[in-house]
Amino acid sequence: MPSKNMLPKGKRRQSVRAEYRKIRTQLNEAREREKELADDVHASQNGTEHEEMWDTAELMQEALPDPSNPYLRIANTAGTRNEMQTPTERRYEGLKPPESMPQEIHALEDLEPEAGIRSFIAEAAAAKMRVDAYLAKALPHISRARVQMLIDNGQVTVNGSVAKAKYKLRGGEQIDIEGDPQPAALRAEPEDIPLDIVYEDDDLAVINKAAGMMVHAGAGSLDDNRGTLVNALLFHFGQKLSATAGNRPGIVHRLDKMTSGLIVVAKNDFTHRKLAEGFAERDMRKVYIALVHGNIRNDEGTVNLPVSRDLVRRTRMTTRRADGRHAVSHWRVLERIDGTHGRFTLLEVRIETGRTHQIRVHMQSLGHPIVGDTLYGAPHHITLIARSSTDESLALPRNFLHAAELDFTHPRTGKPLEFRAPLPPELTSLLDQLRAH
Repeated sequence: MPSKNMLPKGKRRQSVRAEYRKIRTQLNEAREREKELADDVHASQNGTEHEEMWDTAELMQEALPDPSNPYLRIANTAGTRNEMQTPTERRYEGLKPPESMPQEIHALEDLEPEAGIRSFIAEAAAAKMRVDAYLAKALPHISRARVQMLIDNGQVTVNGSVAKAKYKLRGGEQIDIEGDPQPAALRAEPEDIPLDIVYEDDDLAVINKAAGMMVHAGAGSLDDNRGTLVNALLFHFGQKLSATAGNRPGIVHRLDKMTSGLIVVAKNDFTHRKLAEGFAERDMRKVYIALVHGNIRNDEGTVNLPVSRDLVRRTRMTTRRADGRHAVSHWRVLERIDGTHGRFTLLEVRIETGRTHQIRVHMQSLGHPIVGDTLYGAPHHITLIARSSTDESLALPRNFLHAAELDFTHPRTGKPLEFRAPLPPELTSLLDQLRAH
């Protein structure tokens, strides 16, 4: 039997799309009239005329891009001027209203194991939280990395079942943690390698790393990973290093192999966690000195481009993928060099984020690769412009990138610490040669 909603026989090929569009248009127009009427009533109640909420020209007047380079934003280091969205005033129609503020998670400071198992009940505030995120907040003495290690090793159960990191809690579950985190076997061994130790106390050390030294072991064997900073730290500090990072004892952040300069090392897990939080919350000031090819147009600027792995050349990073991690670099010109070897610009670069190869790939995106950085387009040799000269071409067997300044608050004492590392001799020598006419 045909449906009562079907068209009469003979007219079943007739489309009803036009009728649907007509009805939808009428509904939309009615909604618009209702909205305009409500806005007028709201404005009259407040004694003001109805006006546009956002003036985009005003919002962007201090954040205009460089017309010659769409990737570059000039002189807007203070950040956006746009107002924040509030529960009562939403910036854009159609967005989901922000949820109410989450309840505070209480730390379980006095949780003692019984027969090697720590048991507790997830509080109501844990509802809708991932189990790994909840444990990282409820157990502040255990780092997020070690929480992940416990879950990966099957040492965490929720209501008797082995938990996955992404499991969403409802509140009230029985959580059991068996034993302590078991890190993988350490793939490093002590080596008597000289270190330039700038500062040291019971909690941390600051090292002026030389170019050519890897920070920690890679995927190869122990024989392939000799000469690392971790190996040197194990020799100088022994067991007085944090174990939070597993195969990278003491390492809170990294520098590229061919980058020199300041790096902070944690001697215990408390210091490691606090320093890592400082990096994540951008409480640390990190400034680099870089020499790039060419004459950068402006005296200062900001690069705000995501950084991700290059899918074709896996050793490189790229700014051309939309799914990259947020990365911000602020640069300022220190010196412009125009000599017989060409034009160069000496920069001071302050980074807000610490992505892999961040400064290198950001400078390359501006068309000004770092001197010596052949991975991102710099030439292997700096040749002369005037071939009549008897001078030979110049070469730098490393990147002209140096971590010169590192400022942060001591995680235990609260004392502000400021460190400075001068340019190493190979970089000052190259500068002198490029300045000579």
